[in-house]
Amino acid sequence: MSRFKRGGKFVDSRAGFKTDKEEPSVPCGLLKSARKSGQLNLSGRGLTEVPQSVWRLNVDTPEEAQQNLSFGGADRWWEQTDLIKLFLSSNKLQSLSEDIHLLPALLVLDVHDNHLTSLPKSIGALENLQKLNLSHNKLKELPEELWNLKTLRSLHLQQNELEQIAEGVGQLDNLDDLDLSNNQLTGIPNSFGNLRNLVKLNLSYNKLRSLPPAISSMKSLKLLDCTHNQLETVPSVLAQMASLEQLYLRHNKLRYLPELPSCKLLKELHVGYNQIEVLGPEHLKHLSSISVLELRDNKLKALPDEIALLEGLERLELTNNDISSLPYTLGNLPKIKILALDGNPLRTIRRDLLTKGTQELLKYLRSRVQEVPDGRDQDPPKTAMTLPSQARVNVHAIKTLKTLEYSGKQEASIPDEVFDAVVSDPVVSVNFSKNQLTAIPARIVELKTTISDTNLGFNKITSISLEFCMLQQLVNIDLRNNLLTSLPAELEALTKLRSIILSFNRFKLFPEVLYEIPTLETILISNNQVGAIDPIQLRRLEKLSTLDLQNNDIMQVPPELGNCTSLRALMLDGNPFRNPRAAIVARGTDALLEYLRSRIPT
Repeated sequence: MSRFKRGGKFVDSRAGFKTDKEEPSVPCGLLKSARKSGQLNLSGRGLTEVPQSVWRLNVDTPEEAQQNLSFGGADRWWEQTDLIKLFLSSNKLQSLSEDIHLLPALLVLDVHDNHLTSLPKSIGALENLQKLNLSHNKLKELPEELWNLKTLRSLHLQQNELEQIAEGVGQLDNLDDLDLSNNQLTGIPNSFGNLRNLVKLNLSYNKLRSLPPAISSMKSLKLLDCTHNQLETVPSVLAQMASLEQLYLRHNKLRYLPELPSCKLLKELHVGYNQIEVLGPEHLKHLSSISVLELRDNKLKALPDEIALLEGLERLELTNNDISSLPYTLGNLPKIKILALDGNPLRTIRRDLLTKGTQELLKYLRSRVQEVPDGRDQDPPKTAMTLPSQARVNVHAIKTLKTLEYSGKQEASIPDEVFDAVVSDPVVSVNFSKNQLTAIPARIVELKTTISDTNLGFNKITSISLEFCMLQQLVNIDLRNNLLTSLPAELEALTKLRSIILSFNRFKLFPEVLYEIPTLETILISNNQVGAIDPIQLRRLEKLSTLDLQNNDIMQVPPELGNCTSLRALMLDGNPFRNPRAAIVARGTDALLEYLRSRIPT
């Protein structure tokens, strides 16, 4: 290699001239250590560019060698190792030098959390690279040379601005971990089918409308995450992915479940927040290994009896569907730990039973198996009893079920005759959901001595009236899908309140009054714009077991949240925080709380 001396410094004649401006420096001790260990960590140093001495670490004679020619055995720089791991994360880098090719021995390159808008073409010369982390940058396109990295096993590109991935990605046939989440992808190339060693593929938070049938060739794939896309269907060949263990299809536009006859190893199927109307025996009969089946916020009307055959099932999530009856044989599932049914119009299971937890519910279902011949809920008998206004008021519901029902009418107010129909019958439940209400009906206060459940979801309510705060027998409140931005402090008068649903409103702040209601067991406030939560105040809610904060604007998860040990279900998906990482969140509530506690400063 040609060398010459300029200004007392050796410079390679082929590359790396830097004479006009002063470059950022790296402490000599770090460089010396890197020559011995093969690792260099420059993360979080505020670098706007990588010092030339880093790229030339294995090219230039070290400065200490020029100053002292008597070396001990440990200082023989010509015998020391090539750089194999370079960490440059959490800096302010906008680009990487083409001189990156001077580090051909690199196995790991981590430049996540920078401002990169492009990559050097010479990155394709890193023929030994196994792990490349480019996440949390501003990349809009990738150089073709990237696909030359045939030894690459892990490629992280999440949180960039990529709109497409070239067919060349199929050349990376040693990849086992590919993360493309949180980009702007509208399609996936067919060459994905060549990634036969891929074990984990994350495509969540993109704009995908379909998946190519070729993905069925990924015979090693265990985890496929397509959460938060625009999928209307899933290719039928997905059923051929025999290694698949976890499949995430939440927050899409699916109208039916895929049939998965070859997915014998599938342990987790997450299809919540879609538009699925039917769950049939054909969808369940092959899921012999399933332990988690998550179907919340769909349009299911019934469960097939065959669900009782899923003997490995530990968690069944059916919150917010249209299920009116259950097969009582659900109670016989041997491993079930979580059965979530809130937000369904169940006719014969009392609301208070649902709030007592899974074990009490299972106990009830088992007790009914012998009583009901076909093992299923029965619809309440029809009655001819009506008011002159005919079906405007369901008198049967008032008399028999103690429910005041006036839902799905799309009306701007509740007619007086609805309240007049109550007469002297004690009403414990009110359902005024799916109307056009902009305020809570004032006459609801007439029911304050008896009402325990109220459903005002799917209206246009902008504020909570003081009259509502007088309903001191309330146990469950459903206010989802309204226009609420705050709750009044007077709500703390509801000293029996156990459950409140505030999902799909316009809260930017977590309502302070909720911290003042110690009886609360369930708070669902997903799909708002909440930016923070106070873990110190939250810890006062000693009975709180379920907290759903999904799809908000939480930038930081306070470690002290780990001290809220009463929580059995903490849901944080869909927030912009970077820590804890998605892999930790996905491990479940107990693991997440333990991780957060470990981060509390001592």
